[in-house]
Amino acid sequence: MAPTAAQWIEGARPRTLPAAVAPVLAGTGVAAWTHDEVWWKAGLALVVSLLLQIGVNYANDYSDGIRGTDDARVGPLRLVGSGIAAPATVKRAAFVAFGLAAAVGLVLAATTAWWLVAVGALSILAAWFYTGGTKPYGYLGLGEVMVFVFFGLVAVLGTQYVQAEELTWSGLFAAVGVGVLACAILVANNLRDIPTDTVSGKRTLAVKLGDVGTRRLYAVLVAVAAVMLARIGIATSWWAALGAIGFVPLLRATAVVVRRAVGRDLIPVLQLTGVGELLYAVGIFAGLLIAR
Repeated sequence: MAPTAAQWIEGARPRTLPAAVAPVLAGTGVAAWTHDEVWWKAGLALVVSLLLQIGVNYANDYSDGIRGTDDARVGPLRLVGSGIAAPATVKRAAFVAFGLAAAVGLVLAATTAWWLVAVGALSILAAWFYTGGTKPYGYLGLGEVMVFVFFGLVAVLGTQYVQAEELTWSGLFAAVGVGVLACAILVANNLRDIPTDTVSGKRTLAVKLGDVGTRRLYAVLVAVAAVMLARIGIATSWWAALGAIGFVPLLRATAVVVRRAVGRDLIPVLQLTGVGELLYAVGIFAGLLIAR
């Protein structure tokens, strides 16, 4: 039986999509601060980011599913692990998403700088090899590093560059802030999965740090985001402090993590962290647009 449309949507893990929207908003806000925003490019950057996020979610579903990592997974629906979809079908969906992202990204490269093609290619390779290939880096504790690089630094600074064709300190601060919150989503996910990942041999950073160390890491990442928000305000305008609205859900999520919630009780943390990251970026975007 083929998956329904609702199951495909659930398999795309829509709760992770704020991690794709946030960097584009933040990068566009920084570009707007210098009156360099180009709205149609911002729109294309958003499409690329969303397609890459969906692609990596399907790719992870496929790769973890065929390895048996998802056999006893707690959390959102896994299409392959649950037996709802054939592995080849999910793999094909991942590559369709990557292909569409590449096509849209090519337009941005053609209208900005051709070296961006290499950046896009690296982004797709990083998305696939997170759990794909013979030695996926997600199984070696490097997932958070790559999320920070590609859903923080590359996504925010790339969005700024395709519009303003320059990089600034405020862009870097925004990239770090968004990047650490994207990492926090993955940290929360991997914290929940420590028991099953340990059994399956998936050596995530959470498995390596252990339960207590992972909870501390989550709190540190949220704190770094707060510091970066202050740095953005200093570099641009204190209107950027509107990004502090993101800490309403983020502090709730931190409280759940610190109180040693486990298993399904950690699932809301993923949503709260994603919403917090999105509001953080919305606040930066709105604040810099108002203040310019």
